Amino acid sequence: MPRRQRSLLRLLGLLLPLVAVSASLAACGGDDDDSVPSSGNGAEQSETTTSAPEEAASLRILVTDDDGVEGPGMDALVTALAELPDTEVTVVAPAEDQSGTGNTTSPAPPEATDTTLPGGHEAVAVAGFPADAVVHALSTVFAEDDPPDLVVSGINAGQNLGPVALDLSGTVGAARTAAAAGIPALAVSQGIGDQFDYDVGVELTLDWIDSHRDALLAGEVATDTVANLNVPSCASGEIKGVLEVETATDAGDRNILAPVDCTLPEPGTEPTDDIDAFTAGYAPLADVALGDAAAP
Repeated sequence: MPRRQRSLLRLLGLLLPLVAVSASLAACGGDDDDSVPSSGNGAEQSETTTSAPEEAASLRILVTDDDGVEGPGMDALVTALAELPDTEVTVVAPAEDQSGTGNTTSPAPPEATDTTLPGGHEAVAVAGFPADAVVHALSTVFAEDDPPDLVVSGINAGQNLGPVALDLSGTVGAARTAAAAGIPALAVSQGIGDQFDYDVGVELTLDWIDSHRDALLAGEVATDTVANLNVPSCASGEIKGVLEVETATDAGDRNILAPVDCTLPEPGTEPTDDIDAFTAGYAPLADVALGDAAAP
């Protein structure tokens, strides 16, 4: 046999055992159910899971007023609130105008009927006072152990400042009744002018809700007072902004019902109470004590 053929046979004899061993190892690896598939670069692939994004919590708002279910200010506010994302709006308000009734409640639960606001939103009309509307909502419309996150009372036609807010306002009275039940409350009033500029009041109300949304959902808004926002309907010019001040305990000789000229220059000193702030062209935001408001 030629020497070249003998060399090839010898090389083949050395390679055959190696081929057999490789085939055996491959067979063993294929039978292993616990093997982890490898990526193209030899690194082990890890399993990944994708969780669905959490749904945003819905803010539940009870809206009432003292102008009744026909009140244009409340209708404008409800229409805007209903367009907010992740927000549920429930309306329970007096069947008729009940301005100036404070936080008065009826001796017996008044009748309540379903109705519709001028803008088309469903509502409940209570044949009683603003505070009665809040009591009915918390005891009948909402489950006792599942109240709303916020009560907004308004937007009222006419400012509620100083002693009026403390003693007479049905708008503030409804808010005080809610806070006495442990629910954060905001009272909103639109000042007297050539016409009520509810658009501005709505905008500032939405701003307040937006800035407090997280705290409201977390139950971190205090309920020992209510927030009272009064928005001028400027005869000319524009409001100078929201100003946090105290509630005046005495009006003195100040006319709290006069229309506001928002073009007046800045006062020499910053207003310290809601009456001075309002007449200077600001929208005062002041805390009002609960007083004799009782929990429903």
